[in-house]
Amino acid sequence: MPGAGTVIESEGRSRSEDLTFSIRGLTKVYHMGETSVHALRGVDLDLPAGEFVVLLGPSGSGKSTLLNIVGGLDRPTDGTVSFRGRTLGDLSEGALTRFRRDHVGFIFQFYNLMPSLTARENVGLVAELARNPMTPEEALALVGLTDWMDHFPAQLSGGQQQRVAVARAVAKRPEVLLCDEPTGALDSETGISVLEALTGINRELGTTTIVITHNVVIADMADRVVTIADGVVHEVRQNDSPKKPSELAW
Repeated sequence: MPGAGTVIESEGRSRSEDLTFSIRGLTKVYHMGETSVHALRGVDLDLPAGEFVVLLGPSGSGKSTLLNIVGGLDRPTDGTVSFRGRTLGDLSEGALTRFRRDHVGFIFQFYNLMPSLTARENVGLVAELARNPMTPEEALALVGLTDWMDHFPAQLSGGQQQRVAVARAVAKRPEVLLCDEPTGALDSETGISVLEALTGINRELGTTTIVITHNVVIADMADRVVTIADGVVHEVRQNDSPKKPSELAW
Protein backbone atom coordinates (compact mmCIF):
# COMPACT_ATOMS: atom_id res chain seq x y z
CA MET A 1 0.00 0.00 0.00
CA PRO A 2 1.11 3.64 -0.47
CA GLY A 3 3.15 5.23 2.29
CA ALA A 4 1.68 7.28 5.07
CA GLY A 5 0.04 10.55 4.11
CA THR A 6 -2.91 12.80 4.65
CA VAL A 7 -6.39 11.98 3.39
CA ILE A 8 -7.97 15.02 1.79
CA GLU A 9 -11.61 15.33 0.81
CA SER A 10 -11.70 16.82 -2.68
CA GLU A 11 -15.36 17.88 -2.75
CA GLY A 12 -16.12 21.37 -1.48
CA ARG A 13 -12.50 22.20 -0.65
CA SER A 14 -11.05 25.67 -0.86
CA ARG A 15 -7.36 25.69 -1.72
CA SER A 16 -4.84 28.51 -1.86
CA GLU A 17 -2.44 26.70 -4.22
CA ASP A 18 -2.07 27.73 -7.83
CA LEU A 19 -4.18 25.12 -9.61
CA THR A 20 -3.32 23.60 -12.95
CA PHE A 21 -6.68 21.80 -13.20
CA SER A 22 -9.97 22.30 -11.38
CA ILE A 23 -12.49 19.57 -12.18
CA ARG A 24 -16.15 19.72 -11.16
CA GLY A 25 -18.96 17.22 -11.67
CA LEU A 26 -17.10 15.47 -14.49
CA THR A 27 -19.24 12.80 -16.14
CA LYS A 28 -18.59 10.71 -19.23
CA VAL A 29 -21.10 8.30 -20.72
CA TYR A 30 -20.35 6.16 -23.76
CA HIS A 31 -23.32 4.88 -25.76
CA MET A 32 -22.92 1.57 -27.56
CA GLY A 33 -26.20 0.65 -29.18
CA GLU A 34 -28.75 0.37 -26.41
CA THR A 35 -26.04 0.10 -23.75
CA SER A 36 -24.71 3.09 -21.82
CA VAL A 37 -21.34 2.85 -20.07
CA HIS A 38 -20.68 5.41 -17.32
CA ALA A 39 -16.89 5.86 -17.38
CA LEU A 40 -16.92 8.85 -14.99
CA ARG A 41 -19.63 9.65 -12.46
CA GLY A 42 -19.39 13.23 -11.18
CA VAL A 43 -15.65 13.61 -10.46
CA ASP A 44 -14.53 16.62 -8.38
CA LEU A 45 -10.77 17.14 -8.19
CA ASP A 46 -8.20 19.93 -7.81
CA LEU A 47 -4.65 19.43 -9.08
CA PRO A 48 -2.12 22.06 -7.91
CA ALA A 49 0.63 23.23 -10.23
CA GLY A 50 3.98 21.48 -10.23
CA GLU A 51 2.94 18.31 -8.42
CA PHE A 52 3.70 14.70 -9.34
CA VAL A 53 0.26 13.05 -9.22
CA VAL A 54 -0.53 9.32 -9.51
CA LEU A 55 -3.99 8.19 -10.62
CA LEU A 56 -4.38 4.76 -9.11
CA GLY A 57 -7.08 2.22 -9.88
CA PRO A 58 -7.93 -1.04 -11.64
CA SER A 59 -8.55 -1.42 -15.36
CA GLY A 60 -11.89 0.10 -16.33
CA SER A 61 -11.96 2.47 -13.36
CA GLY A 62 -12.07 5.63 -15.50
CA LYS A 63 -8.40 6.69 -15.20
CA SER A 64 -7.69 6.91 -18.92
CA THR A 65 -11.00 8.63 -19.61
CA LEU A 66 -10.15 11.28 -17.02
CA LEU A 67 -6.67 11.74 -18.48
CA ASN A 68 -8.05 12.06 -22.02
CA ILE A 69 -10.52 14.74 -20.97
CA VAL A 70 -8.05 16.88 -18.99
CA GLY A 71 -5.64 16.56 -21.93
CA GLY A 72 -8.20 17.80 -24.41
CA LEU A 73 -8.38 14.51 -26.32
CA ASP A 74 -12.04 13.96 -25.40
CA ARG A 75 -14.97 16.02 -24.16
CA PRO A 76 -17.12 15.20 -21.12
CA THR A 77 -20.79 14.39 -21.21
CA ASP A 78 -21.31 16.79 -18.30
CA GLY A 79 -19.24 18.82 -15.84
CA THR A 80 -16.25 21.09 -16.35
CA VAL A 81 -12.46 20.99 -16.53
CA SER A 82 -10.67 24.31 -16.03
CA PHE A 83 -7.03 24.74 -16.98
CA ARG A 84 -5.57 27.70 -15.06
CA GLY A 85 -9.06 29.17 -14.85
CA ARG A 86 -9.99 28.58 -18.49
CA THR A 87 -12.81 26.10 -19.10
CA LEU A 88 -11.78 23.56 -21.74
CA GLY A 89 -15.40 22.89 -22.69
CA ASP A 90 -15.70 26.46 -23.95
CA LEU A 91 -12.91 25.99 -26.48
CA SER A 92 -13.49 25.37 -30.17
CA GLU A 93 -11.85 22.33 -31.76
CA GLY A 94 -9.11 24.58 -33.13
CA ALA A 95 -8.47 26.15 -29.73
CA LEU A 96 -8.46 22.71 -28.10
CA THR A 97 -5.84 21.57 -30.61
CA ARG A 98 -3.70 24.61 -29.71
CA PHE A 99 -4.16 23.80 -26.00
CA ARG A 100 -2.79 20.30 -26.59
CA ARG A 101 0.04 21.56 -28.78
CA ASP A 102 1.16 24.41 -26.54
CA HIS A 103 0.52 23.15 -23.01
CA VAL A 104 0.36 19.33 -22.84
CA GLY A 105 2.86 16.53 -23.38
CA PHE A 106 1.59 12.95 -23.73
CA ILE A 107 3.39 9.71 -22.89
CA PHE A 108 1.74 6.33 -23.45
CA GLN A 109 2.54 2.72 -22.64
CA PHE A 110 3.77 2.12 -26.18
CA TYR A 111 6.47 4.41 -27.43
CA ASN A 112 5.11 5.27 -30.92
CA LEU A 113 8.53 6.24 -32.24
CA MET A 114 9.21 6.53 -35.96
CA PRO A 115 11.45 3.50 -36.66
CA SER A 116 13.24 5.14 -39.60
CA LEU A 117 14.29 8.17 -37.53
CA THR A 118 17.02 8.46 -34.90
CA ALA A 119 16.25 9.46 -31.33
CA ARG A 120 17.36 13.00 -32.15
CA GLU A 121 15.09 13.12 -35.21
CA ASN A 122 12.10 11.66 -33.34
CA VAL A 123 12.34 14.41 -30.74
CA GLY A 124 12.93 17.02 -33.42
CA LEU A 125 9.56 16.27 -35.04
CA VAL A 126 7.74 17.67 -32.00
CA ALA A 127 10.21 20.49 -31.39
CA GLU A 128 9.48 21.85 -34.87
CA LEU A 129 5.84 22.43 -33.93
CA ALA A 130 6.37 24.11 -30.55
CA ARG A 131 6.45 27.82 -29.77
CA ASN A 132 9.53 27.78 -27.53
CA PRO A 133 11.06 24.33 -27.78
CA MET A 134 14.18 22.83 -26.34
CA THR A 135 16.65 21.49 -28.84
CA PRO A 136 16.45 17.70 -29.26
CA GLU A 137 19.89 17.54 -27.66
CA GLU A 138 18.67 19.38 -24.55
CA ALA A 139 15.58 17.17 -24.21
CA LEU A 140 17.52 13.94 -24.65
CA ALA A 141 20.14 15.07 -22.14
CA LEU A 142 17.34 15.54 -19.57
CA VAL A 143 16.50 11.83 -19.82
CA GLY A 144 20.10 10.63 -19.86
CA LEU A 145 20.40 9.76 -23.55
CA THR A 146 23.16 12.09 -24.70
CA ASP A 147 25.23 9.14 -25.92
CA TRP A 148 22.30 7.55 -27.78
CA MET A 149 20.94 10.48 -29.80
CA ASP A 150 21.87 9.09 -33.20
CA HIS A 151 20.63 5.56 -32.57
CA PHE A 152 17.49 4.24 -34.21
CA PRO A 153 14.67 2.79 -32.05
CA ALA A 154 15.63 -0.78 -33.00
CA GLN A 155 19.07 -0.13 -31.52
CA LEU A 156 17.63 0.96 -28.16
CA SER A 157 16.26 -1.01 -25.21
CA GLY A 158 12.60 -0.68 -24.22
CA GLY A 159 13.48 1.69 -21.40
CA GLN A 160 15.63 3.82 -23.68
CA GLN A 161 12.83 4.01 -26.25
CA GLN A 162 10.40 5.14 -23.55
CA ARG A 163 12.87 7.79 -22.43
CA VAL A 164 13.04 9.04 -26.03
CA ALA A 165 9.24 9.28 -25.85
CA VAL A 166 9.58 11.28 -22.61
CA ALA A 167 12.13 13.60 -24.25
CA ARG A 168 9.81 14.05 -27.23
CA ALA A 169 6.94 15.02 -24.91
CA VAL A 170 8.96 17.54 -22.88
CA ALA A 171 10.83 19.14 -25.79
CA LYS A 172 8.03 21.66 -26.25
CA ARG A 173 8.28 22.67 -22.55
CA PRO A 174 4.71 21.67 -21.63
CA GLU A 175 3.07 22.87 -18.44
CA VAL A 176 1.41 19.47 -18.09
CA LEU A 177 2.79 15.97 -18.70
CA LEU A 178 0.16 13.22 -18.96
CA CYS A 179 1.46 9.64 -18.73
CA ASP A 180 -0.78 6.63 -19.35
CA GLU A 181 0.89 3.49 -17.91
CA PRO A 182 4.38 4.68 -18.96
CA THR A 183 6.05 1.66 -17.28
CA GLY A 184 3.35 -0.89 -18.12
CA ALA A 185 5.43 -2.65 -20.79
CA LEU A 186 8.70 -2.54 -18.83
CA ASP A 187 10.37 -4.67 -16.18
CA SER A 188 10.95 -3.12 -12.77
CA GLU A 189 14.56 -2.02 -13.31
CA THR A 190 13.80 -0.43 -16.67
CA GLY A 191 10.58 1.09 -15.34
CA ILE A 192 12.48 2.74 -12.51
CA SER A 193 14.84 4.41 -15.01
CA VAL A 194 11.79 5.90 -16.78
CA LEU A 195 10.29 7.06 -13.48
CA GLU A 196 13.60 8.72 -12.61
CA ALA A 197 13.42 10.63 -15.89
CA LEU A 198 9.85 11.73 -15.13
CA THR A 199 10.63 12.89 -11.59
CA GLY A 200 13.73 14.72 -12.81
CA ILE A 201 11.64 16.66 -15.33
CA ASN A 202 8.98 17.38 -12.72
CA ARG A 203 11.65 18.73 -10.38
CA GLU A 204 13.73 20.67 -12.92
CA LEU A 205 10.99 22.11 -15.13
CA GLY A 206 8.13 22.36 -12.63
CA THR A 207 5.85 20.45 -14.99
CA THR A 208 2.60 19.22 -13.46
CA THR A 209 2.94 15.46 -14.02
CA ILE A 210 -0.01 13.05 -13.92
CA VAL A 211 0.75 9.33 -14.15
CA ILE A 212 -1.87 6.62 -14.60
CA THR A 213 -0.96 3.25 -13.17
CA HIS A 214 -2.50 0.16 -11.63
CA ASN A 215 0.82 -0.49 -9.86
CA VAL A 216 0.23 0.57 -6.25
CA VAL A 217 3.97 0.78 -5.53
CA ILE A 218 4.41 3.76 -7.87
CA ALA A 219 2.04 5.75 -5.66
CA ASP A 220 4.78 5.88 -3.02
CA MET A 221 6.74 8.40 -5.12
CA ALA A 222 3.83 10.80 -5.76
CA ASP A 223 3.12 14.13 -4.10
CA ARG A 224 -0.58 13.33 -4.43
CA VAL A 225 -2.37 10.01 -4.95
CA VAL A 226 -5.85 9.91 -6.46
CA THR A 227 -7.64 6.57 -6.13
CA ILE A 228 -10.39 5.94 -8.68
CA ALA A 229 -12.82 3.04 -8.99
CA ASP A 230 -16.04 2.67 -10.99
CA GLY A 231 -15.73 6.21 -12.33
CA VAL A 232 -15.64 7.81 -8.88
CA VAL A 233 -12.77 9.39 -6.91
CA HIS A 234 -12.64 7.41 -3.67
CA GLU A 235 -9.67 9.12 -2.06
CA VAL A 236 -7.22 11.96 -2.59
CA ARG A 237 -4.15 11.59 -0.41
CA GLN A 238 -1.17 13.85 -0.02
CA ASN A 239 2.07 11.96 0.43
CA ASP A 240 4.15 13.69 3.09
CA SER A 241 7.37 11.80 2.25
CA PRO A 242 7.53 10.73 -1.40
CA LYS A 243 10.09 8.05 -2.16
CA LYS A 244 12.71 8.22 -4.87
CA PRO A 245 12.13 5.82 -7.80
CA SER A 246 15.29 3.92 -6.79
CA GLU A 247 13.65 3.14 -3.43
CA LEU A 248 10.68 1.38 -5.05
CA ALA A 249 10.42 -2.39 -5.40
CA TRP A 250 7.80 -4.34 -7.30
